[in-house]
Amino acid sequence: MMFSLVSGALADEKKPKSLAESLLQDIREGKVKASSEDAGAVQELIVKRNIPIKYETVRVLMSTPNAFGPGAACVTCHSSQDPVNSYRGLDLSSCNGIKEGSTEAPKRALFVPGTDPKRDILIRRLRNNRMPLGTGFHAPSDTPAFTTVKNWILDGAKDDENFRKNVGPLFRKPNSFGPNTPACTSCHMSNQEPPSFHELNLKTHAGIMLGADSVAKGVDKSTKVVIPGNPDASFLWQHLVEDRMPPGISPAENRDHPSTSILSLWIKQGAKCD
Repeated sequence: MMFSLVSGALADEKKPKSLAESLLQDIREGKVKASSEDAGAVQELIVKRNIPIKYETVRVLMSTPNAFGPGAACVTCHSSQDPVNSYRGLDLSSCNGIKEGSTEAPKRALFVPGTDPKRDILIRRLRNNRMPLGTGFHAPSDTPAFTTVKNWILDGAKDDENFRKNVGPLFRKPNSFGPNTPACTSCHMSNQEPPSFHELNLKTHAGIMLGADSVAKGVDKSTKVVIPGNPDASFLWQHLVEDRMPPGISPAENRDHPSTSILSLWIKQGAKCD
């Protein structure tokens, strides 16, 4: 009898807890962060517990206005692979379309299924504000100032005469990358936060190449904002030219919207179409 009782107890211990039981235990042990906001609830109830996300959930998000913040539904602008009728030939109305990405040259996938998509096109366009902060989607991104920065990165992002005379001054002058905008160095002037956002110093070549968060993460692990020879992979360039979606969304809107977290989890889980 004793053996059977012990065996039964061990069997109960090995039995997987239900989600509700697991949540209750975490609450009792103080492992759940108290939050009355939707974003906090999504993190605690869905993301941290890796709840399987069905494509149907993603389909609804893509077709619903205000799903990722105030603005039109994603499929309003991206509904087919025909670039004449859909921006960038991007079809967000179907699972295969989302996974294939933009079809207008240059063709680009939006993410890699099964990986963290935080830095991939789809999620960063939903999270990253265009710089300087407050620049509207209607502001051109092909002016001589943009071309100068892009060519500098393409040529290796060197600390040379071109940088000192043509590139560096752009970051220190107001209105370089948009009308009625402050100089980049108004917010990014040292590697200390405060006062410099993300500990990013755009005043010097050394500061730019050091990157962001060098104090918080350590110099060896700082976030590189310029990848010499590759503007498209450089956070500096991405922030200058990529508009946050939906177009016109306020930079004050929460970057970590709960719907964005759910979309990210679907991608991490393999972006399955079932």
